[in-house]
Amino acid sequence: MNNLCVAHRGFSGKAPENTMAAMHMAMQNPYVQWVEVDVQLSKDGVPLLIHDFTLNRTTNGRGPVREKTWAELKRLDAGSWKSEQFKGERLITLDEFLKAVCGRLRANIEIKTQGNMYPGIEEKVVAAIKRHQMEHDVVLTSFEPRILAKIREVARGIRTGLIIEGKPKDLLLRLQLLRCSFLSISHRYLSKELASRAAKLGISVMAWTIDDARTMRRVAALHEDILICTNRPDIWQDAMI
Repeated sequence: MNNLCVAHRGFSGKAPENTMAAMHMAMQNPYVQWVEVDVQLSKDGVPLLIHDFTLNRTTNGRGPVREKTWAELKRLDAGSWKSEQFKGERLITLDEFLKAVCGRLRANIEIKTQGNMYPGIEEKVVAAIKRHQMEHDVVLTSFEPRILAKIREVARGIRTGLIIEGKPKDLLLRLQLLRCSFLSISHRYLSKELASRAAKLGISVMAWTIDDARTMRRVAALHEDILICTNRPDIWQDAMI
């Protein structure tokens, strides 16, 4: 199989998601070519990696991410929830993440926002990518088409991708109208026909999130170019090699 492995929030099956520990563990796996992460903004506008809109699940903090300054956020424990082994692991900025993976992994960066929660987040993310000269090594993804349209305005050279859980009949048309070259889709909605049509249009497809070998092999068989997003790159290795 030629299907590439994407480490979901880093090697999040074994390390706390979206932390440096998860990134380092992913980079230590020779079969990981991509990593997927989530970006939000602190109260004072610092882009950082975290999935949930609140701190409750993955840190010892409480409340919305956007109500805390980076000085407050960086003091939190973002590892103990996973296991005692990762006690003291902290949240990381987008800049720290990009510096770590530059030249080693390609990155699918999901911009996490709802409505006007994070004004200017697109410009801040793009600026960080340009600082690390990674314009050709990333794709910026979102569930929200308006975010993707904004990125096209501020950074024409950076790839964009729509995230979707579903399979509307006009999906490929939507991607073309948004000028997206990447589709991030739940594996449950991916078919051989959709994967083939997307490939012919030059659209890369990533299937998420698959942690069992049987499903990995089934999805990989749909098309050789499908990226397999997983919390467990070690299972990908056993299933695909």
